[in-house]
Amino acid sequence: MEPIAQHYTSPGLLAAIRDGLRQMGKTPHTVTADELAAVDQFHVGGQVATERFLDHLASRPPGHLLDLGCGLGGAARQAAARFGHRVTGVDLTAAFVEVGTRLSQWVGLADRVTLVEGDVTALPFEAASFDGAFMLHAGMNIADKRALGRAVYRVLRPGSLFGIYDLMRQSDEDLTYPVPWASEASTNHAAWPEVYVAALKEAGFHVRRQQAWGDLAQLFTAPPPPASTPKHGPSPLGLHLVMGATAPAKRRHLAAALRQGLVVPVELIAERV
Repeated sequence: MEPIAQHYTSPGLLAAIRDGLRQMGKTPHTVTADELAAVDQFHVGGQVATERFLDHLASRPPGHLLDLGCGLGGAARQAAARFGHRVTGVDLTAAFVEVGTRLSQWVGLADRVTLVEGDVTALPFEAASFDGAFMLHAGMNIADKRALGRAVYRVLRPGSLFGIYDLMRQSDEDLTYPVPWASEASTNHAAWPEVYVAALKEAGFHVRRQQAWGDLAQLFTAPPPPASTPKHGPSPLGLHLVMGATAPAKRRHLAAALRQGLVVPVELIAERV
């Protein structure tokens, strides 16, 4: 298995999500997309970040959007449910595609959200076939940002937007592993914002917006108030199901990296001209 896909593959994930629903008094027939957000929004800021990001990106007339590194498809389902878009998601991890497809069926969005296994730097789609694209916390696993930019530019129609929300470098200091997106340095491709901007411009994009979301980094690193601390371990549904046994270490190391200013969540919005 490819190292990045291996990092993200969590055996028994669908069964764990079913069990979490059972503990919540829910079933696949009664769960909502909002309730799944605890497990399918795998990025700093979770559903709050997705809502803010899509407000900047997806509030155009409904069309066909591309979700790059879609994971379990949480953001894709949000774009479909809130804005009426049809969304195709691409992810390197077959298990995410399989489980995410089932989640879309559970919440009645299978007709508008399609997830496929694939490499986002070699997209298997015709030129100019999408009305927009977005990527949340996937670029940290993509070594060749230029290939990414070229691939996305090719499949977008002129005037389309490409939005990126990634953890980006603020320092060249080494991270401590594991982190949520990498078990070791060889699969960590977090880059400076300037690297993304250069790749986008080289591909032909016009960068319209660049903003660091330090407020969400602070929320992630702030200790929870005592009243919200679980008394019996983690909540039934949560990112610990996705991150597996090393979830506490991954959270701890990411929180330290954010506090130390090694990485920061950054939003980029580029237009395909």
